Amino acid sequence: MEQVYATRSELLARRARIRLAVQGGELLKERRGALIKEFDRLGASVLKSMDLLDHEVAGAGRLLGVAIAEDGREPFESAAFAAEDGVKVTVHTRSVAGVHVVEIEKGEVERARTGRGYSLAATSAATDAVAERFESVLDRLLDLAALELSVRRLADEIARTTRRMNALEHVVVPRLKAERARISLVLDERELEDRVRLRRMRARGRREGARS
Repeated sequence: MEQVYATRSELLARRARIRLAVQGGELLKERRGALIKEFDRLGASVLKSMDLLDHEVAGAGRLLGVAIAEDGREPFESAAFAAEDGVKVTVHTRSVAGVHVVEIEKGEVERARTGRGYSLAATSAATDAVAERFESVLDRLLDLAALELSVRRLADEIARTTRRMNALEHVVVPRLKAERARISLVLDERELEDRVRLRRMRARGRREGARS
């Protein structure tokens, strides 16, 4: 523990540190408010995107099942192998109260029939329909991945900011105030003792002067 010296300079130092701690707590509250606002905004988008993604995945799965039942599995496996070129993704970040929120810039996910790589003559309209639905799923999935990562980062930083804010409010400031009170009490007692001592010296001086 930090040793506390009962001096005027220490009293002034404690007062200054209390002001700084209180100001720091206010800044943390403002920062936490900004983080929570962005968290709520992105969190709502995540929930909406997850619901839409679940709906689209279920629909794409049903469409694929029907198409396989009608045309067999082989045409779709062949088309999937031919169309497996990746999607170019660039990750950007922007700062929200010091937290890097992720944003994704992606290349074209939904492609034209002639741009998927498989032979149009060897495939049916069902293949195009299935490809289109799963491209839509992938497009939404990439957006959701960026949102989820950002929400996790915001949640972690909100928790850290809250811990720091609580530490200042419930630990640091009360400790500094208690130290300030102890220093002030000791200084007041010393001042009282000095006044009593001075009165005694003056009284002694008057008595000695009267005897002489």
